[in-house]
Amino acid sequence: MEKIDSRENLIRLINQYQNLVFSVCLKLTGDYFTSEDITQDTFITAYQHWDEFDGTSEKAWICRIAANKCIDWQRAAARRNIAMAPEEMPEEVSVSNEPLGEILNKEIIERFEVCLNSLDEPYRSVATKHFLRGKTAKEISEDTGIGLKTVQTQIYRAKEMLKKAIRKEELLI
Repeated sequence: MEKIDSRENLIRLINQYQNLVFSVCLKLTGDYFTSEDITQDTFITAYQHWDEFDGTSEKAWICRIAANKCIDWQRAAARRNIAMAPEEMPEEVSVSNEPLGEILNKEIIERFEVCLNSLDEPYRSVATKHFLRGKTAKEISEDTGIGLKTVQTQIYRAKEMLKKAIRKEELLI
């Protein structure tokens, strides 16, 4: 009976606090997609530790879980970005000098462009700028005058559409 109550509480917590938790995560990480992941992880942790919650100020409790998850993410990111001495760096392996590697890379890019061109606007232009030209969401936002959140959402949706299109193409080939 306790697990049913905690499941119902989880649904209620998500409905009530998902925007708040996402906002906290976005503010602390600065990354839209990471914030989505941490938001989900926050609610999973809240569900797992519901029986430990004392019942006071659930808003503060859920925000504290989110903040702690963001701090953990930042610490992990800092560990991943430790600088190496030049002599410790592995040698780069390049297959672009090999004819087969060049042909395969060109074919992959062409197939990707076909999928990208099949997207409807505004996703096509945003995806082209982001995935082919390497522009960040902030740069696209500044160039086009579209809000940063809108551009981030368009990139995310274009990415999902491209995944589906590529999977569908792989099934057809």
